[in-house]
Amino acid sequence: MNAVAIDIALKRFAAVAEAPPITALRELRFTISADEFVCVLGPSGCGKTTLLNIVAGLDRDYSGHVDIAPTSASTEPVLGYVFQTPRLLPWRTAAENIRLAQRPGQDARIVDDLLSMTGLSEFRNTYPERLSVGMSRRVALARAFAVQPDLLLMDEPFVSLDEATAHRLRLMLIDIWRQRPTTVLFVTHDTREAVMLADRIVRLTASPASVESILEVDIPRERRGDPAVVEDWRNRKMLSL
Repeated sequence: MNAVAIDIALKRFAAVAEAPPITALRELRFTISADEFVCVLGPSGCGKTTLLNIVAGLDRDYSGHVDIAPTSASTEPVLGYVFQTPRLLPWRTAAENIRLAQRPGQDARIVDDLLSMTGLSEFRNTYPERLSVGMSRRVALARAFAVQPDLLLMDEPFVSLDEATAHRLRLMLIDIWRQRPTTVLFVTHDTREAVMLADRIVRLTASPASVESILEVDIPRERRGDPAVVEDWRNRKMLSL
């Protein structure tokens, strides 16, 4: 069953001052199945963040439609969004930042579970200024899962981290996602990251972006943490295209 159907005929940004109008997306169409992890891969500036903002409902000025099927009791789909920067409230502790994302009536124990899963239990009462960059990313990740989203949107959340830290957080993300399944749309320009994370990879063209190809990643999940396995698949399936 499709959880998300994306059909964007045209997204254009109007001219500003002497700058001409920009066509960001054109004839961009694909679907995502329920609880599937899909990575959107494309060059910098091709319109990946624009796509996420349209799917999130933050940008409604486009031609086309995006259909998201709610899987919860709510009649409207619940979305989680992890941005390129953590965007934590500095006057709230780690636990409070996570708890703020919860909807009324949600089990408060979810916050404790997510703090444990992200290795942050002992930092629950720590304010963001005392957290490392990697720890702040973990809080943002826990906050996104705390809403129990029907669709989780992720916009290059590990882009500014050193590779060792990013690798650990990718493994952590997959571990949380497997324990708390949800549909994920993850944007990246890193081919290795996409291969490590995705069930399917949607490759976009340069701007104006459309779908160039869709690849199914058939590496068993338990082998994704091995960089050599990821690199071999990438060389065989992606670099030859």
